[in-house]
Amino acid sequence: MKTAETSLDRLAESRARITRAARDAGRDPQEVTLVCVSKTFAAPDITPIIEAGERVFGENRVQEALEKWPALKKNHLGLELHLIGPLQSNKAQEAVLFFDVIETVDREKIAKTIASEIQKTGRHPRLYVQVNTGAEPQKAGVLPQEADRFIASCRTDYGLDISGLMCIPPVDEQASPHFALLNKIAKRNGIAVLSMGMSSDFELAIQLGATHVRVGGAIFGSR
Repeated sequence: MKTAETSLDRLAESRARITRAARDAGRDPQEVTLVCVSKTFAAPDITPIIEAGERVFGENRVQEALEKWPALKKNHLGLELHLIGPLQSNKAQEAVLFFDVIETVDREKIAKTIASEIQKTGRHPRLYVQVNTGAEPQKAGVLPQEADRFIASCRTDYGLDISGLMCIPPVDEQASPHFALLNKIAKRNGIAVLSMGMSSDFELAIQLGATHVRVGGAIFGSR
């Protein structure tokens, strides 16, 4: 287990970086939500971060979240959980019931399935479309040239309220063009929420309009 002091020091530094980046960009730091990426970390590692006041967390896998978060949610009020990993259709019901935000809506089949589960359960998590800005074949996400059509389809064909966009730039490319592209797609589709930027590049993402930054290693340490 990582010591509380180490993780809390990292959290304080990450918070300071967010504040500096926002102010440098002429933005209010309160406009930027920190999503603490807790995937692969156990409840004892996460608890000090919650007790320090953080309330928004990201998980990659539905099953992993279901194993560790119910007890954390029971013991700590006001937690918000984001699914930031690919969603399989057979996990859609659990995701709709358990997560507050699903950031990885990326294909017709999953949009249709989520819509069906929302109808069945009456629960409405906030939904973001994941855009594969680098058109990487191994990565999830709708292609940039198909994003407008897909967003429209989600809204009109499936009745989904798409409130955000998410991207993960290629690791071997400059992130700036990818963040700028996501911002451009969001603006022309009337979308205000941009989930972009991780531990190594979230300052840049904030400069280019990120409203949510997903930070794991810079808080919890190496996995």
